[in-house]
Amino acid sequence: MLTNFTRSLADRSRRLSRQWLTVLLASVLALLFYGVVAPVLSRAESSQAKVFEQIWQTVNDNFYDPKFNGVNWQAMRQKYAPQATQARSPEALAVVVNQMLGELNVSHTRYYTSAEPEYYQLAGIFWQRGIQRQLKPFLPNGKLEYVGIGAYTRDVDGKTFIRAVLDGSPAARAELKVGDQLLSVDSKPFQPIQSFAESADRPVKIQIQRTPNAAPQTIAVTPKRLDPTTMFLEAMKSSVEVIERGGKKIGYIHIWSYANDLYQRQLEQELSDRLSQVDGLVWDLRDGWGGADPSYLNPFTAPALNITFTNRNGTKGRFDLPWKKPVVMLVNQGSRSGKEILAYGFRQFRVGKIVGSKTAGALLAGRAYIMRDGSLLYLAVADVSVNGERLEGKGVAPDIDVPFTVPYAQGSDPQKDRAIATVLEAIASPGQS
Repeated sequence: MLTNFTRSLADRSRRLSRQWLTVLLASVLALLFYGVVAPVLSRAESSQAKVFEQIWQTVNDNFYDPKFNGVNWQAMRQKYAPQATQARSPEALAVVVNQMLGELNVSHTRYYTSAEPEYYQLAGIFWQRGIQRQLKPFLPNGKLEYVGIGAYTRDVDGKTFIRAVLDGSPAARAELKVGDQLLSVDSKPFQPIQSFAESADRPVKIQIQRTPNAAPQTIAVTPKRLDPTTMFLEAMKSSVEVIERGGKKIGYIHIWSYANDLYQRQLEQELSDRLSQVDGLVWDLRDGWGGADPSYLNPFTAPALNITFTNRNGTKGRFDLPWKKPVVMLVNQGSRSGKEILAYGFRQFRVGKIVGSKTAGALLAGRAYIMRDGSLLYLAVADVSVNGERLEGKGVAPDIDVPFTVPYAQGSDPQKDRAIATVLEAIASPGQS
């Protein structure tokens, strides 16, 4: 009996000890959470809140319209600040901020983090325009670059599709096509930056689906380090084609960005060199970035002067600008900003037909601002009108509308095909526009 009683006391003592140990461990964990984890979360919340305040204030001080396009901007701060405070990452904050910026309902106004290719591309456009010194501390070795494959994507009904491929890019060399659905990269969900960040010059396996009912297929692509200050010029050079149809030669060039006059200089060089002997031209301004100056129409609109050079040995040469042959402009909903001014002028001066789909209607002047954490705010800072007409929210409609559905397009380009056919028609019927 005594032995059983002693054993019972010992068992009870052990149970009480375990209970106290459990309480003690819970207390320690709570202390750890509030003493270690909670301050980290608090610091994260504080950091995101400070970035949010900087963004709000930058808009408040610099947005082109002092009436904020009819939006109560003070009220937007009160509406979105609590959500910003709860954001646990820059990407989560970006969702909140872009919801707030979306209330303004204008173009050239969006917030970007380093998890997006557009962050680097915009930084490349404004690199020499005042942000270089601000941004360098946030870049590895102070170098502006990212690892990628040169493909633009679009999400449709929860699926990610390739909507454009930069000429000469890793995606183009691997024969990825517009319309391909991206399923995975190295067996992980596709992310535009993270999927390739550690894979420069090393093949990755991209699983795609080319048609709705086809079996997935795997394509090996080798990402590379992309310099956003030069990548669009390289793509432009790679885009140049001479297409032979019906005994005629049609020149083609795609200008992915017009945010620097070096693109225009390259165009004029190509017109005098690789494209000098063609019978007509397709000038592709689809997708990419704007920034074009109205003077970029000059090669097609300036009065023609017949200039011939005679060398010492008697050989002759001609100066081929301005362009006197048929030209067709290609645009789509990705043609924005300064490219839309070119489309407007192209029609006003009756240079030729415009083919494709309506432009973006994104015609404000934008500027990049670097935030305290290295993120980038792209903000509309000036209104723009052309000949007294405001194109923001309107865009420029093509003369020949060609619908283009991206999902599962299998690399087809009906807009480009129609543009080529239109040039051929213009060659066959000179003088008509």
